[in-house]
Amino acid sequence: QVQVVVSGGGVAQPGGSLKLSCAASGFTFSNYAMSWARRAPGKVREWVSTVYSDGRDTYYGVSVKGRFIDSKNEANNSWTLQRNSLKPEDTARYYCRLGDMGADYDYWGQGTQVTVSS
Repeated sequence: QVQVVVSGGGVAQPGGSLKLSCAASGFTFSNYAMSWARRAPGKVREWVSTVYSDGRDTYYGVSVKGRFIDSKNEANNSWTLQRNSLKPEDTARYYCRLGDMGADYDYWGQGTQVTVSS
């Protein structure tokens, strides 16, 4: 069974750092797109970033472009989203999605809450 597990959420102070992890298992497809999305209370969902297996450049959402950094651990199929200098506006529930681009099917993680507050 394909599983996507998100971890690393919690409370951080403004100016602090964020580091979330998304680990995927049980999948055999190699053509994928791994995305981070977030949704703040009372707001629409925002796309944060997408990493592609075909080598194309990582995509960052317009509102967060340049503020987050994606990386992949090739050994265990996990992805990390990190950012320093957090702002209260970064408060949201963050989701990880693993997209099977060959089958056009998405697997979603459960999401993790990030709260940036003094």
